[in-house]
Amino acid sequence: MSQILPYFPLLGEGLLITIALTIAGMVLAVVVAFAAGIARMSHRRWLSWPASVFIEVFRGTSMLVQLFWLFFALPFFGVQLVPFAAAILALGLNEGAYGAEIVRGAITALPRGQREGAVALSLSPYQRMRFVILPQAVPAMIPPFGNVMVDLLKNTSLVSLVTVADLTFTAQMVRNTTGATAAVFGTILVLYFVVAYVLSLGSSWLERRVDPTRPARAQSFWQRVLPDRRVTS
Repeated sequence: MSQILPYFPLLGEGLLITIALTIAGMVLAVVVAFAAGIARMSHRRWLSWPASVFIEVFRGTSMLVQLFWLFFALPFFGVQLVPFAAAILALGLNEGAYGAEIVRGAITALPRGQREGAVALSLSPYQRMRFVILPQAVPAMIPPFGNVMVDLLKNTSLVSLVTVADLTFTAQMVRNTTGATAAVFGTILVLYFVVAYVLSLGSSWLERRVDPTRPARAQSFWQRVLPDRRVTS
């Protein structure tokens, strides 16, 4: 362990890159998940078919292949991505495809009466989604999205293969320099676990914050749906 102590600042820089990749990748994954998940449920085939193809392709192929394709193959089509951008794009699209099924499943799991009630109130499709469906579906999405975020964190280790100086990349450099394989990879094992545990705690906290069974939240929700009517508990 003493062999790698001088290299801890380097590992710290790699950890910051890994955290940045996780945050940026998750932001993209959430955007992609909602866009693809809602589009797949559309009755318009020009929306649902491309969304279905995207989801099945990115869920059915290796993220490593997707990463290599974005970084090494796109230049043949005139598109050159820097390693960090290619990494974020691969992480966001891959995990977003899995997240799209979470979004679709949470929305379709809502009781049919919720949609029928929204239609009876003459709400537009946008209003139904914004004020009735999503506020009730999002709390159910948070636990599986927490798992997606932890999975995305673990997949960041693959980006070292396209020269992104993340935690795994710097660990390999330190190992090649010191030869302390067990100490180096034992250290990053702990670091990955700590970050994953923090993400799990954050997901649990957010799940409690958006719990729809909280009376104050439920009243606020119906006041937004029916702003001109008195809501009684």
